[in-house]
Amino acid sequence: MNLQDNATGFQHIGFPTNDLQETIAFYEKLGFSVALRTYNEEAGEAVAFLQLGNLMLEIYENHQASMQAGAWDHLAIDVKDIEAAYEEICALGLNNQKDIIHFLPFWEHGVKFFKVLQDYRAELRSNRI
Repeated sequence: MNLQDNATGFQHIGFPTNDLQETIAFYEKLGFSVALRTYNEEAGEAVAFLQLGNLMLEIYENHQASMQAGAWDHLAIDVKDIEAAYEEICALGLNNQKDIIHFLPFWEHGVKFFKVLQDYRAELRSNRI
């Protein structure tokens, strides 16, 4: 399955913050609501997903955010089949960091994802597991 057929659309934009609660309060003033608040045990980071219509932000508190314009971490693309997406990315030579498929216990069924780290950071993710 090629990526055009596998991808279902935009998943979220992820970026770090130094103060999760302050960041949530800011985006709530803009009309966002908290869709999920959780903790990433592996990274030791508090995480919140904020939603406004079909726009989803993943904010995580890593205390290393530059707090400058343009300081985002990744753009996540939703896919139907994470394993097929991973195989295609590897076959295209885009897995230059030799990333693997990861699992996080977020949302109802968890998520699987891997990162593509070129000049532009992308993450392919599937919530359908």
